[in-house]
Amino acid sequence: MRKFFRGLWRALMFPFVLLYKLILFPFQAPARVWAYLNTDPDETSEKTLIDHVEDFRTHLLWILVIIAIAVGVSFYFTIPLMKYLAIPVGGLTKLQAIEVTEEIGVYMRVALTSGLTISIPFIAFGFWRFAATGLKAREKKFSLLAIPVATILFVGGVWTTHSLLIPAALPFLGGFTEIAQVWTAKEYFGFITGLMLWIGIFFESPLVIFALTYVGVIQPKVLVEQWRLAIVIIAILAAAVTPTIDPVNMGLVMLPMTLLYFFSILLSYFAAALRGRGAREAENVEEFGAGKPVG
Repeated sequence: MRKFFRGLWRALMFPFVLLYKLILFPFQAPARVWAYLNTDPDETSEKTLIDHVEDFRTHLLWILVIIAIAVGVSFYFTIPLMKYLAIPVGGLTKLQAIEVTEEIGVYMRVALTSGLTISIPFIAFGFWRFAATGLKAREKKFSLLAIPVATILFVGGVWTTHSLLIPAALPFLGGFTEIAQVWTAKEYFGFITGLMLWIGIFFESPLVIFALTYVGVIQPKVLVEQWRLAIVIIAILAAAVTPTIDPVNMGLVMLPMTLLYFFSILLSYFAAALRGRGAREAENVEEFGAGKPVG
């Protein structure tokens, strides 16, 4: 009987407790975030592989929820966005829909692309939150920069595709012969949204290379020595991403990817220098704590 009244009391008080926590949240959140950023990982408690998989699954679930919400928000401006994306071909009226479900399919594809773009900061935060459990306080605060950088890189890739690659590709594709060009909405939006997403993802490569170098997985010397192999891999990826077989569009995709690779080499050297500096500081701290002279 006591458990029943206790549960009833908690149910009745839940709205008031929730309101109390919501009022205090703006005041308590900064202090909690700052304390979390200045906390080193607990080396005494070692997580198993199953624990890491569970944590990753939880963060991945939240990322999927955020993407679903962002896609839902994108529904409100998908039509204006489609009109904007169709400007290079003269507007939506210049496109055709042959299949019965083609219009709704194109609408959903553009909404999904827009939702993914909007979700990039939250996706980056989700992966940072997963990795932050094993980072030291200094590394947590430094790695927070990855969230705005990842957003800027992805949006930069989307902008580069829409403003530079597509305007250069469409005239070539539409004027290669004297055949009249009547494009369907499915083919057109599939072409541009696919390029936007893939180029946006490829633009994240400098950040990935920087992170892998900082944790010691990749060495900048290897990136310099294997640049020829990297060009071949980039060519294969560009051929797979480009929906046409002509070398012009493939070259348009390869150019930014190649420039990003060499830019990644510079970032890799910078990450290696930061990693070496952090290791030296850690050694100095250990020596000082052990009572040994530093220097």
